[in-house]
Amino acid sequence: MLFRERLTVPIIWWVLAGLFSLSVLVAVGAYLGLTWGLGTSIATLLVAAAIFGSAAILISVDEQEIRVGRASLEHAYIATCRALDAEQTRRRTGVEADARAHLVLRPYIKTTVEITLDDPEDPVPYWLVSTRHPQRLAAALQDAASSTLTE
Repeated sequence: MLFRERLTVPIIWWVLAGLFSLSVLVAVGAYLGLTWGLGTSIATLLVAAAIFGSAAILISVDEQEIRVGRASLEHAYIATCRALDAEQTRRRTGVEADARAHLVLRPYIKTTVEITLDDPEDPVPYWLVSTRHPQRLAAALQDAASSTLTE
């Protein structure tokens, strides 16, 4: 394993979910009673946990491929990759975007890696992947590509 990162929601989202659950407890509890308030408050937290859990994504790079969630790409099909800072990411997802690109973006992560593809049969020109460590991910992809070339 050359690189592994799990993208999860930030702690502040959990705090906001807790505060929302507390407000549900107060509102429903005041209207229908404490039992209903606790029940709906717990249900609210469970729904938030399910949503946050399903939004988590795993990025991994090994000697054969990169996996981003359920999608995978063999290193042989990667032409180049580059780490993008927050401003470059904003431009690349805005005015400089290509509608055919494969995007794996999270709104709470401002940096990405752009992976340009080298597959004439694939209409996707590049992948744009959110990551908290763009330089490390790009370096891992370049290391894997260079080891694939030497084999």
